Amino acid sequence: MNRPPTEDSTPAPTPASFPVDPVRQEPALEDRTLHQWFADSARRWPDAPALELGEQVLSYGDLHRRAAALAARVLDELPTEGTAGPPARIALVASRTVATYVAYLAIQRLGASAVPLNADHPLPRNLDIARRAGVGAVLVGEEHRATFADLPGDFRPAVTVVPADGDGLPEPPEGALPAAPADPETEAYLLFTSGSTGRPKGVPIRHRNVSPYIAYNIARYDAGPGCRLSQTFGLTFDPSVYDLFVAWGSGATVVVPDQDELYRPVDYVVRRRLTHWFSVPSLVTTAQRYGNLPLGQVTTLRHSCFSAEPVTAQLTALWQQVAPGTRIHNLYGPTELTITCTDHDLTDAPDAAGSSNGTVPIGQPYPHMEAVLLDEDGNPCDDGELCVRGAQRFDGYLDPADNAERFVHYEPGVPAVPYDGTGPLTRAHWYRTGDRVRREDGRLVHRGRLDSQVKIMGHRVELGEVEAAMRRHPEVTEAAVVAVTVKDEVRLLAAYLGKEMGAHEFGHWLRRHVPLHMVPRRIRRLEELPHNDNGKLNRARLAELLA
Repeated sequence: MNRPPTEDSTPAPTPASFPVDPVRQEPALEDRTLHQWFADSARRWPDAPALELGEQVLSYGDLHRRAAALAARVLDELPTEGTAGPPARIALVASRTVATYVAYLAIQRLGASAVPLNADHPLPRNLDIARRAGVGAVLVGEEHRATFADLPGDFRPAVTVVPADGDGLPEPPEGALPAAPADPETEAYLLFTSGSTGRPKGVPIRHRNVSPYIAYNIARYDAGPGCRLSQTFGLTFDPSVYDLFVAWGSGATVVVPDQDELYRPVDYVVRRRLTHWFSVPSLVTTAQRYGNLPLGQVTTLRHSCFSAEPVTAQLTALWQQVAPGTRIHNLYGPTELTITCTDHDLTDAPDAAGSSNGTVPIGQPYPHMEAVLLDEDGNPCDDGELCVRGAQRFDGYLDPADNAERFVHYEPGVPAVPYDGTGPLTRAHWYRTGDRVRREDGRLVHRGRLDSQVKIMGHRVELGEVEAAMRRHPEVTEAAVVAVTVKDEVRLLAAYLGKEMGAHEFGHWLRRHVPLHMVPRRIRRLEELPHNDNGKLNRARLAELLA
């Protein structure tokens, strides 16, 4: 993106270039911490239900009390020697228990950054993430007590076992806790996304990034007391922050499903009387595949949001039959832009349910965000890479070396120049999403990835990370992974060079090194990998061989 502009380059789009949606009313974007969002609701509605999980219902006041008591326990269990207040980052081994949600709020009460870890992911991966994040403490539920039992000698964060349901701890005495966190410049949470180098990349999100997101979405989706929001996303997946804090910031209830309810979404919505739904679209298509999607039974849903994967016109038509009275929204955004940064309401524009590639448009940027499409020469265009900046844009990766080429400096009239990693990274820089997007009828349409990143069951997966994991096998000399789409489902297929192994045996080995969604559906040994004339891997030919 550093070649001179062409003579026919078009003027740069600005936020005003996108149609103004009269439904959008930009709220006051005050910067608050996640703790302040929750604590204010607990003060205003202490007896209102904040969390429902199975037969358990916790009020805002009760949840607030349990979180404060756990926060005090964490401080008590920190090593006294050399301790100067709460750790900057605290890991949380997350699962769907009351204790987990109490622990997340306890971390926020301490003013620390939450680093969720998936208990189902391989232990070496979780330890690597915790180590690179530099966590000073780890919170684990009773069921995950053994996860951090045997730590290497050079990595010994304090480990606190959270009591069942986060309850039974004494109320902390006056002055036992530090002042409630109120600095929006501090880090709210740190998530790790799949990295092309074979290691996950850390994405720190500050409170000032997530606060305008919460404010906007509370107003956008009319969240408030009496509303009941789904919680389909795991805590290592950033849309979970929407689930929790759009609810807790507005006095609504977070309704957590059990595993069976996730496979029976209609039963979940009807039995729990949900008013707001948010999930990956594949959750719906999977339920349909197993015959668990009866039509016309949902009457309580006001808003239904889908994100993290392409949304098709067929899916939205199906969901409209499932929940005839709901408004359907397609949301888009990478973790680096704080969950989602564009949306498209199909109810307002039913004529735009589809686009030239059969997917639903991702819509328009949020009012407090800016978006521009740039071609390979760094000039504005109507079909190019989506670049975004604004209040929700993160400040850069945990490892500054990952920032190079991921940002771009662009001002109208001058071709964009990629950030090379030297010099200051400012808020004026645009984040390069790596997504190819086209403007159609004033709306943005997602056209695919410009790199080798794909989404599997809503999770971002870099093919390079899967390949790097396969190469760690002692009998493998080379590996390659491709993504193919079968019946609207993205699947990973893999080939390797080396000693012959059974596909099941190799898949079982790989499962110990990467999450399940990153294990290829098919693994095949080849004598050689196909290459183009220029010597590069011919992924199109490889896909043909494996499919």
